[in-house]
Order: sequence, then structure tokens, then C-alpha cells
Amino acid sequence: MSNKYALLEQTDDLDLKDAKRAAQRLRRMRRDLQSLRKRKSDSTLLLATWNIRDFDSNEFKQGPRLPETFFYIAEIISCFDLVALQEVNRDLSALERVMEILGSEWQFIATDTTEGVSGNGERMAFVYNTEKVRFRNIAGEIVLPNGQLIVSPKRTGDAGTARGLEGAENAAIETAIDSGLKEAEYQFARTPFVVSFESGWFRFNLCTVHIYYGSASGKPLRRRIDEIRRLVKFMAERQDRENRPFANNPTAGENYILLGDFNVVSPKHETMEALRDRGFVVPPAIDGDKVRTPEDHFYDQIAVRVSEPSFRVITGGMVDMYKSVFRANPTDMRLYASWMPPPTEKEKDLTEDQRYRQWRTWQMSDHRPLWIEIDTDYANQYLEQFNAT
Repeated sequence: MSNKYALLEQTDDLDLKDAKRAAQRLRRMRRDLQSLRKRKSDSTLLLATWNIRDFDSNEFKQGPRLPETFFYIAEIISCFDLVALQEVNRDLSALERVMEILGSEWQFIATDTTEGVSGNGERMAFVYNTEKVRFRNIAGEIVLPNGQLIVSPKRTGDAGTARGLEGAENAAIETAIDSGLKEAEYQFARTPFVVSFESGWFRFNLCTVHIYYGSASGKPLRRRIDEIRRLVKFMAERQDRENRPFANNPTAGENYILLGDFNVVSPKHETMEALRDRGFVVPPAIDGDKVRTPEDHFYDQIAVRVSEPSFRVITGGMVDMYKSVFRANPTDMRLYASWMPPPTEKEKDLTEDQRYRQWRTWQMSDHRPLWIEIDTDYANQYLEQFNAT
């Protein structure tokens, strides 16, 4: 079923001129995403993760997102069967707007917000196509038991204003360090969210994360690494405990996939070593720089730890959304100039091109969607066990 493009004519804050512009860009986006959309099949699962950047509070005065932007976001999501979203705002109206465009066969499951400076008032969510994916009625946030908590500098107060960018959060932590405060134990800055799903023959537990960022050195970096290690250890031990009764029948065991914004520094960095700990594997199709350009960071990752012998990742990739919309060319820069806010004091030395490239990340995102295609048809493998003649 196609997205509800008829809403282009029915959206109150989208006039005819804007609707025509959106329709033209949607046609281009559909063309550019055609090869990905053609991969959709009854025998596979297209699984993606996307940090969708502050969706959609406009707290940083770089928005709000334009009415047409919601159609572009929905177009990307509709190429997949199941998408993990990070940085969904406390107010769910932006996500609900995208869901309306996607249509009735799409549903979402979202977390509560994580309070405090580090939590940024964010939610995480899974958006999925009910014609391909079944919710197995199990969902929960990960709470670490005593003895497994994350060690971090102890601080008092919020050392700043309410929620803010990673930089504001980093400043609060480092203020604590500079003050010589002792270390304390914490839960995750933003609570990981795990949900049980099924697609075809494949049953799996999907855990989405937005790992603490901090800075690139010192105790904030140690906290980032520690969050990843503690999560991986917790999930691996849970899986091993659940699968112990099925030692002689691995197809009956539980399969785990971690995905989201891990804030991994590089493929050889300790942040990646932490993610690969305890038997979690990044599929070769998306490992390292396989699907990334020199400009891409390695923050977003997908790692699997499965017991299913037939499990197979067919391929994977990243979506280049700025190839289709909010392009870095003079035409689009002129077109959207009137929607860009005046430069702040921090932006006064930026060129118009730099300001535009920054502004558009609050329309779409500063992260590219990362995805894998999983084989979910194990019918032949199942039938072969009967050794029919």
C-alpha cells in the first residue's frame, strides 16, 4: 500500500505551491530509492536504524520542520519493514504526523522519556509495517541490576539549562570532573528499549539505543565505552540464560539484535571493541566503511547475536537522503533561504553554504539511515529435516 500522498492536498499548512514542490521532490526521491524499495519481499526483512535529530521540539530554534519534510521522512521509512528511531521528542505529534502519511498498516511502539540532562527528554521508537512484522507482545526498558551499573563522575544539579545538545550535556559532566567530585554509579543516560518481534520464520528481540556521548577523551569517553560494554554484557547473559533449555535445538532459541546510535568513534576504536564483545557481530555487509563515505561517522551500528542456524544477512546500506531533497546546490539554497533563522552568535562566521548544510539537518537529520536485509524464509531448511524420499 502506498503512502497517503493525497494528504498533500489536505494538509492545512501546505499551500498549493508548497504541495507542488513536495510532489516534485517526492517523485525524485521515489526514483532515487527505487532500488531499495524493490528489495521488499515476503521472504526478507528490511531493518533500519535512524537517529532523526530532535524530532521535533524546535528547542534549538533551527526549525520547525516544514510540512513537506514529514512526507520525505515517511518516504524513507516506507522503504523498510521495521525502523528503530532515536531522538523522538516528548511530544509525539511529529511522529504521529508521519504515521498518518504512512497509512493504517503501520504502527509504532515508543518508550517513555528519559529524564535529566543526559536523557534530553528523548524517546526511542520502533515503527513497523504490520503486514510484514508481528509484535510478540513483549517490550521493556533495560534497567541494570546492582553491581552492573555504569561508573560516571558524580555531579549535583544540572550544571546548565534544561535539555540541550550533546555539547551542553558534555559540559555538565566535565564541570563535575573539574570540580573533583567522586565517581558514582548510574543507569544508562538514555534507557535502551527492547521489543520482541517476528517476521516470516525469524523471531528476534530488538534493542535500540542512544548511547551517552560526552567527549572524545577522559572520563566522559570512559562512560560512553562503559555504557556499551554493560549493555552488551547484560543482553548476552540474558540470551544465554534464555537459550540454555534449547542447547540441542538452536532454532527454538532467542535471537538478539542491537541497533541505534552507539556513538562509535571508528571501526578500530574501543567503542567498537565494546560493541563486538560477548559474541555480538556487525554483519559484513555494513561493517567498517563498507557503506560509508569519507564524510560519514560510525556512530550508528547494527550488531547481531543469533542462535538461528539459518540466519543470514543478504546485504545492507545507508540512505543518501540529501541526494533527493534539501540538496546542497544553489537552487535549493535559494528556495529555502527564507525559512532559515538568522545566524546566531556561534554561526556568524559560517558561510551561507555551511549554514544551509547545518540547517537542513534539523529538517531531515544529521544521521543517515543504516539498514540490513535479513533472510526470513526458512521453509526449505525446516522441510529438509524430515529427509523425505
